[in-house]
Amino acid sequence: MYQGKKVGVVVPAHNEELLIGRVLSTMPEFVDRIIVVNDASSDKTSDVVRAHRGFESGRVVLLHHELNRGVGAAIVTGYQRALEMGLDVAVVMAGDAQMDPADLPRLLDPIAAGEADYVKGNRLFRGESWEMIPRVRYLGNAFLSLFTKIASGYWHIADSQSGYTAITATALERIDLDRIYTRYGMPNDILIRLNVANFRVRDVSVRPIYHIGEKSGIRLHSVVPRIAWLLVRGFAWRLKEKYVIRDFHPLLFFYLMGLLLTPIGVAIGSWGLLHRFLIGPISPTTAIFAAFLFISGCQSLFFAMWFDLDYNKHLR
Repeated sequence: MYQGKKVGVVVPAHNEELLIGRVLSTMPEFVDRIIVVNDASSDKTSDVVRAHRGFESGRVVLLHHELNRGVGAAIVTGYQRALEMGLDVAVVMAGDAQMDPADLPRLLDPIAAGEADYVKGNRLFRGESWEMIPRVRYLGNAFLSLFTKIASGYWHIADSQSGYTAITATALERIDLDRIYTRYGMPNDILIRLNVANFRVRDVSVRPIYHIGEKSGIRLHSVVPRIAWLLVRGFAWRLKEKYVIRDFHPLLFFYLMGLLLTPIGVAIGSWGLLHRFLIGPISPTTAIFAAFLFISGCQSLFFAMWFDLDYNKHLR
């Protein structure tokens, strides 16, 4: 128990026989339950968990997926068991030991103080992140974090792909766990759903851990496009749910104008440039019209983002 809160840690694991023991043995004593979800591992992950001393005492709980359903699905399974156990807070720590247990109080303090409903670890606050995180993953993370800000409405949140999180039971009960994205885009999807439900989210600094023998299953060339499409769909769903169905806000019109005028301006401007270089001069009116559409579209988008930021500032 931590400051009067019963704490459970969900550990999604797929083929983590080398590091899952380290995760369990370094877990802080104040953690009441450790829920390991074995996502159809083909190695000895389950055997290592069963051999841990906490398994016999009941502190460690082992759940199984017969088929590999993805890290998001494993986390959801752990969340559901945490609710069944009556835990107050559910933390996610990966089975590859890339999350420092010493940072766990940082995630729990805002929740224990009643200041946040969902707390995320942010590896980018620290200067060593650029040196420790592989460059391609760092840049991919930065790209997805930028678009997650827009899609989720949490403009103060960075490091969107960090899975080191803590969430209250109240928030878990309010969002539809069965509809959460089941793979690597799960942290992005849950932020969108939390925003629609008006839950407070906070970033806290955590230490990045790499090069300890972990093997990443992330393939950026396939993951980034899928998460990008997830963010597009989630963004549209959030606008509909939050600014049409549950409440009305004129920022919707600014977004629609921006998303319509900007690409039209780019298309006409691109056609004008090609015509100028391949055929000959274009009329000044065409150039002015293209510039007008593009500038008007960008202004509309910036106004919409500003309104969105202001509307959600109380969720910090």
